[in-house]
Amino acid sequence: MRAIVTGQVGMNKKQYLERVVQLLGERGEAIDLYNVGDMMYAEAPDVKPGRILDLQLARLNTLRRAVIKDVIRDAEGKDNIIVNTHATFRWRHGLFSAFDFDQLRALKPDLLICLIDNIEVVHHRLHQEHITDATLKDLMVWREEEIMATEMMAQALGLETQFYVLSRGRHEDTIETCARLVCRPEMRKVYPSFPMTHVEKMPDVLKIIDDFRAELAKRFIAFDPADVDEKILLDRAIEAVKSGEDFIEVEPGSFSGGQEKLKVSVKQILDIAGDVDGQIYARDFKMVRQSDMIVSLVPNLPDGSPGLSSGVERELHHAFEHGKEVYVVWHPKKNPSPFITETSTKWFKTVEEALAYFEKEGMFPQTNLFGH
Repeated sequence: MRAIVTGQVGMNKKQYLERVVQLLGERGEAIDLYNVGDMMYAEAPDVKPGRILDLQLARLNTLRRAVIKDVIRDAEGKDNIIVNTHATFRWRHGLFSAFDFDQLRALKPDLLICLIDNIEVVHHRLHQEHITDATLKDLMVWREEEIMATEMMAQALGLETQFYVLSRGRHEDTIETCARLVCRPEMRKVYPSFPMTHVEKMPDVLKIIDDFRAELAKRFIAFDPADVDEKILLDRAIEAVKSGEDFIEVEPGSFSGGQEKLKVSVKQILDIAGDVDGQIYARDFKMVRQSDMIVSLVPNLPDGSPGLSSGVERELHHAFEHGKEVYVVWHPKKNPSPFITETSTKWFKTVEEALAYFEKEGMFPQTNLFGH
């Protein structure tokens, strides 16, 4: 497959995609990675690291076109490539595009992926690599613009159904997801649905949910909504206000560029409260639509009630309305209501029962990834 991967500055896509290429190489799948940013710096040795976006727009565009021309020429005849680039830039020049349609068509991509990450980690990386005063709010807006512009690229290329939003997440799980998207696109794509916010202080329930997510990730291309979750960040900021704190510390994740906890401004977090809720709503629905099926886990809560959140209910209904296969794993002893049974393709009492059904229906790949 020929993939174009976009994402705002601060994603550290190069490191992430190098891991994807390494994983594919270990499995006997050769793929070439073109890092457009690095190639632009090589083409302009007078530009200091982290300062290329400060160039005059005319020179920046000329540099980019020259580099993409080199990529097109070098990739001629190659079946498997990944082009690491951007769709937009929000910088001192304002908002401007980072692509030209004639060159996109010449690249002949098979799919486009927009990579996203937790906004506080993106903010940390960006300020490590560039001289900028960009706030969390700026980056939330930029992320929406990057997703929309990449989707428009896909539409212009006739690849509407081959555009995906992928969360890189705090850990390495999504490297496998990206590798499968690029080189095993025939695999089933699934959206795991489960309660999040109101079970965060129930460790036993969280363990059940984590096991459920892991089982699906082993067997499908899984677009997990928990891979990016700024709602937790917002909740912590609200608690910090009550105790008079100006900053909170958060775990950096596996790809932050360091292991020290990140210090995040409470004021900046509160400034993006509306963006957090709005983007979760829009992004999760987008991930439902880009999947073949939704599999929802409704756990049995400690008081015996179903762990059926409003978010899960909306995701199930959204999937049903968009013609997706809808599967529900229902743990409570009391049977689900008709609003669940009448809108689901099938429901199960255990994860094991669901997995057995999926295997019987031939939903799992016939071999391991790439036949190894």
